[in-house]
Amino acid sequence: MEEIRERMPLIGEDAPAFKAITTQGEINFPEDYKGKWVILFSHPADFTPVCTTEFMTFASMIDEFKAINTELVGLSVDSLYAHIAWLRRIQELEWKGMSHVNVTFPLIEDIRMEVANKYGMIQPGASNTQAVRAVFVVDPNGKIRTILYYPLSTGRNFDEIKRIILALQKADSDQCATPADWRPGDDVIVPTAGSCGTARERMENQNEDQYCLDWFLCFKKSK
Repeated sequence: MEEIRERMPLIGEDAPAFKAITTQGEINFPEDYKGKWVILFSHPADFTPVCTTEFMTFASMIDEFKAINTELVGLSVDSLYAHIAWLRRIQELEWKGMSHVNVTFPLIEDIRMEVANKYGMIQPGASNTQAVRAVFVVDPNGKIRTILYYPLSTGRNFDEIKRIILALQKADSDQCATPADWRPGDDVIVPTAGSCGTARERMENQNEDQYCLDWFLCFKKSK
């Protein structure tokens, strides 16, 4: 009998809801995180090398993420007891100046792959028994705003994940877009002109706060 898989959620849709047991107790997602940004991410397995470096890095950055109103939630298809044993072992490791790392964000037990399947984290081309390295950025309204997938062999760039959060927050607060390699403090892109009149006005009335390279590419200077 052919296996039926749930459709993977898309950017702009509501994050699929679930309740789960974690290393920090039971959570009701995304209900428990209303008003906050959330990084929901999966890893292939506990006690594996790439995943260990990722958890050490994420846990070391937790204060940076909390400072931008962002919470972390991890997931793999391992048991709760495997999670606990692995996180205790991580505390004993040292890598790239990180040591005594205490993972305080919740790590979901998903032995039956229920959450992983809701989010398209099980991809048969990579593995039928492990979640791929997926990242879902969920906004304070419970909407999916970013989806990233990494192959099993490639560790994630956590500075880039943080940059994405900051860029989304900037876009929401200032009603703008961010250019390539944008960092906080850089100029932002003004929404494209929606009429010929607006396009002409922008080109003819540039000022110290806004400038255009062409009618469709205008920037607002950072203050």
